[in-house]
Amino acid sequence: MFLPTKISSAVMLMFALLLPSGMAQAELRVDITQGKAEPLPIAVTDFFGAGAEGASIGRDMAQVIAADLQRSGLFKPIDKRAFIQTDSALNTLPRFGDWRIINAQALVQGRTEMVPDGRLRVEFRLWDVFAEQQMIGLAYFTVPDNWRRVSHIIADAIYKRITGEDGYFDTRIVYIAENGPERRRIKRLAIMDQDGANHRFLTDGSELVLTPRFSPTLQEITYLSYRGNTPRVYIFNIDTGRQELLGDFPGMTFAPRFSPDGQSVIMSMSESGKTNIYVMDLRTRQYRQLTRSGAIDTSPSYAPDSQQITFNSDRGGSQQLYVMDKDGKNVRRISFGTGSYATPVWSPRGDLIAFTKILKGTFYIGVMRPDGTGERLLAQDYLVEAPTWSPNGRVLMYFRQSKSGEKVTDPRLYSIDLTGYNEREIITPVGASDPAWSPLIP
Repeated sequence: MFLPTKISSAVMLMFALLLPSGMAQAELRVDITQGKAEPLPIAVTDFFGAGAEGASIGRDMAQVIAADLQRSGLFKPIDKRAFIQTDSALNTLPRFGDWRIINAQALVQGRTEMVPDGRLRVEFRLWDVFAEQQMIGLAYFTVPDNWRRVSHIIADAIYKRITGEDGYFDTRIVYIAENGPERRRIKRLAIMDQDGANHRFLTDGSELVLTPRFSPTLQEITYLSYRGNTPRVYIFNIDTGRQELLGDFPGMTFAPRFSPDGQSVIMSMSESGKTNIYVMDLRTRQYRQLTRSGAIDTSPSYAPDSQQITFNSDRGGSQQLYVMDKDGKNVRRISFGTGSYATPVWSPRGDLIAFTKILKGTFYIGVMRPDGTGERLLAQDYLVEAPTWSPNGRVLMYFRQSKSGEKVTDPRLYSIDLTGYNEREIITPVGASDPAWSPLIP
């Protein structure tokens, strides 16, 4: 049984708030390309709002924005109890001296207003405190229920203005929600915002589901479901709750993933003891075989330009990572470290491939360049697996299990940035595995 869930995107009008006359764009910047960066002290004030509803929304928005920025590891929101200038006084220009005293290098101020047609108007400004210059100013119109999404959009705008790269806060995570005894585990598809808010289950647990992956169009998820004890690949429409069987394949199917353009699905199929990689055109439902090694080839993932595919295979005697051209030709091995490698995923930036590594009974999450150089291990535990990239290619999410004596914890979701320093748990209501990160919501 599948439960429909309507997820409507915000319909917003955005416009820029012009810089005051004579002010140039400030040069306050955090460089995130040079390893670990010291978090930037930033003051995020409660957005000023008229009336109880406006004030409540303003406080909630500031809290979400500050939390987004803090989780990135690049910003350090200053405790509001240290603020000298009040929110209401910020309706005029900031008193920059008051903010320099508490060492705020950047300042976020905003206001909310209900307009006569029932929409919510939100505006914000980002200031460089020491240069006393506005860095960005934007305003949005939306329905009041979309205040949380607007908060994520504002956090993305702040992140981009200060780091120079796209943010990743206005995104969703789909994952496998797990609970129940180990031998009778209930696994359901679940979806939530990247910060864990707006959580909902998409399936009811009557059928085992695995390996969900987002379509670039955001409206669909491909995943593996066991119906009648046979694994089949399905597509799930997030808006309607409709499930569609992708195809009636001759063998068992595994690890489906959309191509970057959303027009095809690449997967593994097992038949007569051999597992090879196939690609299916979603318009014609025709599929073609890409590998013919006689080994186990699985976990395929496209490069962002669709010209190459990474996958793991035991064709060389142990499980290793390989790259091939999109037509299955020019196969070459890229992993040569000790241990075995699995679940490769190409970064949206195209510069790295994330993977799971198993060495002497310990699991690791790592990254390497597409030619196999520059291997770095970012996280480790009794079990860490299934990395997925944020849309800006700067953060990975995965699931983790720890072991104490004979007791193994429930799987939980974690994120870590490419420095390997900013690891954080993403709170879910039950156990969680196999996460997949959406692109930015359009």
